[in-house]
Amino acid sequence: MLVAERHHKIVELVNEKKSIRVSDMSKLFAVTEETIRRDLEKLEKENKLARSHGGAVSLHPNDSLEIPYSQREIMNVREKQKIAMEAIKHVFEGDKIILDASTTAWYMAKALPDLPLTVMTNSIKVAMELSNKHQINVISTGGTLLSKSLSYAGPLAEASFDSYHLDKAFISCKGLHLERGISESDEQQSRIKKKMIDSADSIYLMIDYSKFSKTAFSKIDQIEVAHHLVTDSKADQTLIQLLKEKGIRVTVTEVQHDK
Repeated sequence: MLVAERHHKIVELVNEKKSIRVSDMSKLFAVTEETIRRDLEKLEKENKLARSHGGAVSLHPNDSLEIPYSQREIMNVREKQKIAMEAIKHVFEGDKIILDASTTAWYMAKALPDLPLTVMTNSIKVAMELSNKHQINVISTGGTLLSKSLSYAGPLAEASFDSYHLDKAFISCKGLHLERGISESDEQQSRIKKKMIDSADSIYLMIDYSKFSKTAFSKIDQIEVAHHLVTDSKADQTLIQLLKEKGIRVTVTEVQHDK
């Protein structure tokens, strides 16, 4: 296969699948992973795709569809990890917190120190990660399993929050828009995140730069419900200033990017 043909096929695959891993492309095209990385670097410079940690993502995602967890895992990894580490600074011994089913919340779960905490979550991945930390009491919502997000949703999951009052909720979302609020691609995810917000005293919104000025299918709530926003240095600075003027505390993390 000629290089130009391989590049064309890579762009087609990324746009079809929305994201793809370097290792998978290496096997598919029978070339080394280093060759694929050079391909992706060239295609990114041509604005045909965006490189991610371990792969590439489409520049034309469908915001009306929920992206599978396996794809979200390789999107904006550095940003999410930095955001998660910053969010952990706001968790203290004895806290009762909510972690949603976002990949950023999973990074939080991985990095949380093993200290006396109560964590309520609808995420299978988060619950499994915390099961290794013996001082953390984990409450899983139960409910209908959503295979794409590896999370529980539906009436049972939503109702589980009615029995608890928690200190802090750490959630992410698909879109943040100054007028249209915070939103999700899936209505069930949107509904359970609204319950999380209603059940906690303080709301921490954890989103990377790619979610700014976006509106997804299902609205969660107005921006003003967030008490604290944690994002990265590529986020829209104008919007950050407007959020601060609304009384939302904003923390911006510095992320080193490949040149």
